[in-house]
Amino acid sequence: MGFFLETLFGGLMVGMLYSLIAIGFVLIYKASGVFNFAQGAMVLFAALAMARFSEWFPLWFGFQSLILANILAFIAAMAVMVVVAWLIERLALSKLVNQEGITLLMATLGIAYFLDGVGQTIFGNDIYKIDVGMPKEPLMVLQGTFQGGLLLSQEDLVAAAVSAALVVVLAIFFQKTATGRALRAVADDHQAAQSIGIPLKRIWVIVWSVAGFSALVAGVIWGSKLGVQFSLSLVALKALPVVILGGLTSIPGAIIGGLLIGVGEKLSEIYLGPMLGGGIEIWFAYVLALVFLLVRPQGLFGEKIIDRV
Repeated sequence: MGFFLETLFGGLMVGMLYSLIAIGFVLIYKASGVFNFAQGAMVLFAALAMARFSEWFPLWFGFQSLILANILAFIAAMAVMVVVAWLIERLALSKLVNQEGITLLMATLGIAYFLDGVGQTIFGNDIYKIDVGMPKEPLMVLQGTFQGGLLLSQEDLVAAAVSAALVVVLAIFFQKTATGRALRAVADDHQAAQSIGIPLKRIWVIVWSVAGFSALVAGVIWGSKLGVQFSLSLVALKALPVVILGGLTSIPGAIIGGLLIGVGEKLSEIYLGPMLGGGIEIWFAYVLALVFLLVRPQGLFGEKIIDRV
């Protein structure tokens, strides 16, 4: 029982990180109807900026404090992501208004490759470290309840707590602020939102900036765990099954989908892996997403689109 609970908790914590990246997909799709293939590249770009600025700032300004270096690097990386959002709106999205969905999809694919290349040109292509002080030692709990106790990763616990806090902040932002309500209005109907004076271009810059913030937080956490390298953008691809499972238009769906996939891939690897030869963790999420596409293509919480003739 103790081993099962360890696996379960491990899956839930990894699932929260998947959810964090998936929220970036959902935000942009809700506000613009664009499936943003560049979200993974945004995670890598933001993590590279954070890692390199935290190295460069102490050298440029002559201080030794790691906390100060991380704070300044996070602010600078967030500023970079806002500039990236503005450039994407000015140079790509504003030129493609009212184009077919496939055109916008290909545009985000081009943006993904552009960010991958430019990010490594500016910040380098080695493996970089992000040290934000996350604890690396495992934590033993419930030793009196289970024989040997439960061994949990403190790093994963902190990452899950940060992810949960970000989800709460985004939920408050969308529900309680005027800008959040404007974003929801644009998501419901572009033309109706424009008719009551909501500036579509400004909303797009805001939503891409919020998605950039989500990518930055995800990049810092994953970069702290795995190091910042090109494969980080591939980790973000795990968020694709999450949004298919939870629904492209639902933030709660992104959270539930991430948790289901995180738990599912861990349990299947442990309990089915020995019978099937292992490696289930690599493809489990995609097979589960394929099943959902066949039986419920809108996902668990997605909106079912009905076309009337």
